Amino acid sequence: MADALEQLAEWATPLLQRMEPAGRKAAMLEVATYLRKSQAQRIADQRNPDGSPYEPRRPREQLVKRQGAIRGQMFMGLRKARNLQRKATADMASVAMNPRVSYVARVHHYGLRDKVDRRDRNSPVVKYASRELLGYTQQEIKDIEDILLQHRT
Repeated sequence: MADALEQLAEWATPLLQRMEPAGRKAAMLEVATYLRKSQAQRIADQRNPDGSPYEPRRPREQLVKRQGAIRGQMFMGLRKARNLQRKATADMASVAMNPRVSYVARVHHYGLRDKVDRRDRNSPVVKYASRELLGYTQQEIKDIEDILLQHRT
């Protein structure tokens, strides 16, 4: 995937250099908005950038015992616009997690060890499965190329 990003950067650099700074910023803002929406949709679909599904949660005893207990989807809060922030300047576009939720995102993205409930001192420490929250798909790279070509004129 890094190769595809490098190829996109090589392809887009001369195109962006010919644009005025205001035009570049508008293009980067549209790219960042598109990426935020596509990343949020992929997180909602519970898919890694390569298309594989996220590893399902482990069952919790408290919920198994209670009849009718419903668990929400994973990462419902992380994919909100206030937590999945876009940033754009004339030189770059980025999508990143809000610093308040970045700890949770980092633990799940890389599959690190953490307490189940960080507020409880006696909470067990578990190793979470790796679920890639942010990343690029081939379709997203093609769509970014299309957005940049639209802003060229």
